[in-house]
Amino acid sequence: MTGECEFRVHDCLAQIDMLDPQIGAWEFVDRDGALDQARKLDNITEHGPLFGLTIGVKDIIDVAGMPTRFGSPIYADNIARTDAIAVAMARSAGAIIIGKTVSTELATFVPSRTKNPQNLEYSPGGSSSGSAAAVAAGMVSIALGTQTAGSIIRPAAYCGVVGYKPTFGMAPLTGVKVQSQSLDTLGMFSRTIEEAINWYAAMTGTNPAMLTPSRGRVLRVKLIGNLMNRADVDMAVAMAEAADALNAAGCSVTETNLPPLFDEIFNDQRTVQMAENARCYATERTSFRGQVSPKLLAQLDEGATIADTDYHDALDRISNARRMADQYFADCDAWLMPSATGAAPKGYESTGEPIFNRVVTTLHTPAINLPVYRSKNRMPLGLQLVGARHQDEKLLLNAHRIIQILRSATHD
Repeated sequence: MTGECEFRVHDCLAQIDMLDPQIGAWEFVDRDGALDQARKLDNITEHGPLFGLTIGVKDIIDVAGMPTRFGSPIYADNIARTDAIAVAMARSAGAIIIGKTVSTELATFVPSRTKNPQNLEYSPGGSSSGSAAAVAAGMVSIALGTQTAGSIIRPAAYCGVVGYKPTFGMAPLTGVKVQSQSLDTLGMFSRTIEEAINWYAAMTGTNPAMLTPSRGRVLRVKLIGNLMNRADVDMAVAMAEAADALNAAGCSVTETNLPPLFDEIFNDQRTVQMAENARCYATERTSFRGQVSPKLLAQLDEGATIADTDYHDALDRISNARRMADQYFADCDAWLMPSATGAAPKGYESTGEPIFNRVVTTLHTPAINLPVYRSKNRMPLGLQLVGARHQDEKLLLNAHRIIQILRSATHD
C-alpha cells in the first residue's frame, strides 16, 4: 500500500515528467532517492514542520551524492559529498529532497534555460530561476534559493509564488557557493505563506504551533515611494490598489520616502557585490576564463579593478543605512514596495531588473513576495513586504494577514 509521502513524491515526479521538458526547471532529479526518503517517512510517527513536503534545491547548494554544477560547465562533474547545513536541517524536519533546480551561471545575471511556467515566452527571473519555476509549476512544494541582489524576490514575483528572503544570516550558508560574503542570503519559494512559516520554523527550531497571527492589533504599513518612477503603470496601479485594500481593512497605511542615503546604497550594493564577486570567483576568473561567459567575465574583471578604498567606503555607508533603517521601523510594522519594476520581461535575454531588491538585500532586512496581482497581459505582479532586521517571525505573520486582506479585496 502506498503511503501519503510516497504518493506525494509520485505526484511530484509525474508533474516533472509532464512539464519540465518545456520549462527546464531541473538540473538533476533523484527519483529513487526521493521515493526511498518518502517510504521511510511513511513509517515514522514523529512529524517535523516540513513533514512530507517535497523540496527542490538550487544548484549552488550541496546535496550529498548529487551534482552541484553552479550553472557552469566548469563544475559539470562536481558531486557533493555532504549536505549543506540548510538541506540537512530540512531533512531533519521531514522534507523530501527531490533534486537540484537550475541556477543561472554562477548564480549571476546570465539567463538560464528555464522558462516561466505562467507563459513560456517570458523570463522566470534569476538567479534562482529553476526554484521559482518548479514551485510555480507545482513540481515541488518548496524550493531553496539564494539572493545577492534580487534572486529570490524577483523570480518569485515573475512566476507568481511566495518568495521569502530572511534576515541576513538567519539560514546558514555552509555548503552554498558564496559570491558575496556581505550580501548572500539563503531563502525559499513556496506556494503558500504557511509553507514559508513552516520552513522558518525548521530553520530556527521554532514550534510552528506558536506562530499564529495576531488579529486584534492595527497593522502599520509604510508605502515606500523611493524609485517608484522606475515602476511601470501596472505596478503603480497594484500598489495603489493594495493601499486602498489595506486602509479599507483597518490598517494604518502611510506613504513615505526614505532619505537620500537609501538611494545612494543602490550604487553601494553594486560596488560591494562586484568587488566580492571578483574575489569569490577569482579561481573561475583566472584559471577557467574560457569556460566563463563573456558578459560575466567582463563584470568579474571590472569588479577586480574596484579600489579597496571605494569598497570600504561603500561598506561604511551601508552600515550607517542599516542602523537608520532600524530606526525607521520603530513606528511601523512593515514596508510595502514593488518586488520588481513590473511583470516578467518577454524573451530570454534578461532576468529582469533588481532595482527594488538591491536596497532591501543590502539592509539585511527580511522580505517576502506577495503574489496577488496581475498585469494587463495576465502575468503575475508581486508586492514586497519588508520587515525589520531579525524580526522574521513578525514579518511572516504580518504577511499571512496582509495577503488574506489583498486577496479578499481582489475577489470582491
